[in-house]
Amino acid sequence: VQLQASGGGLVQTGGSLRLSCAGSGGDFSIYRMAWFRQAPGKEREFVAGITRRGDSTTSADSVKDRFTISRDNTKNILYLQMNSLKPEDTAVYYCAGKSVILTAPLGTRRDEYDDWGQGTLVTVSS
Repeated sequence: VQLQASGGGLVQTGGSLRLSCAGSGGDFSIYRMAWFRQAPGKEREFVAGITRRGDSTTSADSVKDRFTISRDNTKNILYLQMNSLKPEDTAVYYCAGKSVILTAPLGTRRDEYDDWGQGTLVTVSS
């Protein structure tokens, strides 16, 4: 599946943004999905993941209670609602997906995903 991330931008500390990731060219509903991010000079890290049906999610401790991942399989879109943003959230955000069986668990590692979007830049000013 081809993935296209959007929704990044410049926001002040404490602000909110919603990222979107549109899937095309495949059956989006059979993909487990996730958001990763990469800050300048740092490794790409897991942010949040969601199962095929959207019935289970997980997120990194650094964003827990601030970021919410969700998906709409009828529209082939993955979302990341980001609230209470901090300067340390500044990064390029990537959506990722992998075709899995229905009972597959959530994945938090980069090597658990095959398809990647191009990234969208989020900048949080202090």
